[in-house]
Amino acid sequence: MRWLFLVVGAVVVAVVAAVVIVLPESSDGPAKEAGSKAAPTPSSTYPTPQVSEFTDPCGTFDTGETAPYAVTGYWITPTSNPCTWRKQLQEIHRVGGDTIIRIGWGLQFRTISDDGEVLAKDGTVDSLYESCEEDGLTCYDAAVRDLKEANPKNRIGRMYVYRTDESFGPDLFRCPEMEHAIPIGKRIYYRLLTQPDGSDDATCDFSGKPESYDMILVAGSPNDSLGKLLDLGDQFGMRVFPALPLAPRDSRTPTKAEPRHLGTLTTLTRRILQDYGVRFADRPSLGGVYQPFEVQMSETLADNPTLDVYSDQHTIVEQELPGKPILISPYLDARKRVAFGRTPQQVAEGFKALAKTGVGIIAPQDSRGTGKVGLFWPDERDQEVDARLRPVVGEATYDTAYHGSTRDYYREMAAARQEMLDAGYQVQLWANVEAFEPSGDRPCAPTGTRGKTDKERLDQAVTMAGRYVQKIVSYMWSDFMTCGEPSLETEILRDWQRPIAVDAIRTPRDIQDGVEVRGYNLKDGTITLRWSGGTKELVVSSVGWLDEDPIEGELPEGMATAWVPFDWSQVPTGEWVRIGVRLPSGQETTEPLHVRILT
Repeated sequence: MRWLFLVVGAVVVAVVAAVVIVLPESSDGPAKEAGSKAAPTPSSTYPTPQVSEFTDPCGTFDTGETAPYAVTGYWITPTSNPCTWRKQLQEIHRVGGDTIIRIGWGLQFRTISDDGEVLAKDGTVDSLYESCEEDGLTCYDAAVRDLKEANPKNRIGRMYVYRTDESFGPDLFRCPEMEHAIPIGKRIYYRLLTQPDGSDDATCDFSGKPESYDMILVAGSPNDSLGKLLDLGDQFGMRVFPALPLAPRDSRTPTKAEPRHLGTLTTLTRRILQDYGVRFADRPSLGGVYQPFEVQMSETLADNPTLDVYSDQHTIVEQELPGKPILISPYLDARKRVAFGRTPQQVAEGFKALAKTGVGIIAPQDSRGTGKVGLFWPDERDQEVDARLRPVVGEATYDTAYHGSTRDYYREMAAARQEMLDAGYQVQLWANVEAFEPSGDRPCAPTGTRGKTDKERLDQAVTMAGRYVQKIVSYMWSDFMTCGEPSLETEILRDWQRPIAVDAIRTPRDIQDGVEVRGYNLKDGTITLRWSGGTKELVVSSVGWLDEDPIEGELPEGMATAWVPFDWSQVPTGEWVRIGVRLPSGQETTEPLHVRILT
């Protein structure tokens, strides 16, 4: 992955000054140097695999890439079986994956029974915390006892729980005389006692003025999953983004974080990152951290308390893990028939609000998998939507169903990103292409109706977003990439060499008019142009040039640029031209670019 902030627009701007090409438009430009408001950005290099293969109790694993695809990062879910992760990372790396984003858990506010037991949300005793005892007392009662021994008027005002499959070191604790680990069976519980406002008083004076404290009981594991995942990241040469604690949700508006719990969330985040900073800060495989609380991209985001979570956690990450970015993945909703659907311009305003919180990577979900956005070109607005979208938007045309296409939204967000770079906010725009369909004959996940998609549709999603982003990732590997026969993983292994074009612009070379195409797997390709007046096929190696490693921008890994001569005057003004790429093998782009000249 190239984390380079270089000038990418100068050539395009000079050429397009006299010629307007609709889809794509150029929105790139020089990145402003980071100022005081700059967010940390990912390192420019990824770790090199330690060995070509390794053997452990789970078997022998090959660390080579055999079918590098345009998607280079995937979400995975926690698992109790360490061999599952080894298998998943080998599979992901085999298809070119270099980034792992880990799903996590949330901080939860809980009530306590008269017997000092942690209650689940349904009012029953929560079995996960039931076994936590000290000196014959529940862990809650033991904490109350210790606080009152320091000052009889001390009390626990609020109780929180957090579960994880990680284990932590002593840097999780601020006040060891009151905070400690409690090993019990196959669990390690961590007792934290904190100020409700998130200030985390460093004096550790529990005997002075009586206080009301928050208690956080963390249910952890003796086997540190994150340490093992980072070990695998080092072995495969991959970067890992572990999840930060998810904020408690507002009971009245579950799409927002509950403000009254944010102080406690800040404390828990600070403690966990203090621990990471001591144990993992120098690990090449730690790429950053992932904040899993999702928000909708909207111009109203500035008033969403969830952005306070992002801001607070950004500050903590800067302090404890300098240089490591926070990654977030908000979602889009382009539907016209719902009150909360948003236009591309409104989404761009939401991008700016998110960037101002200091997050380093914004990876919006393309929302095609949920059916909230469609993949279509401007000249396809009057066509009926893909049948797989009908469970969400009904029988309708794209223009009736959506405010815009995926490409429209990423183009506007790319322009918003450039505006934020110019203002001193260093932020990346990634595309999170959803590798599933709204429903299917066989649901892929244990819950819900979401079904399998295919590589052709995934190629289409890459085509629509790839021109505007620095990296393409996908939700998610577990379930969706391995579901069905054949699975998406199998389809990629069979068809990974198929070209994908993401961008085409009119640009001359010397005195020749021509077209420049950007995309994947362009080597030995033939550029094909089709319009009402004819078809032109131009072999790049014979009449043009190919740059397999362009340096003029922040391009996703594997993207190349090809140019061939073409006389655009033979195309009537305003007519749409379809541009694709074909290889000698017969493989060609399944989604041609739609480009037109207006003048």
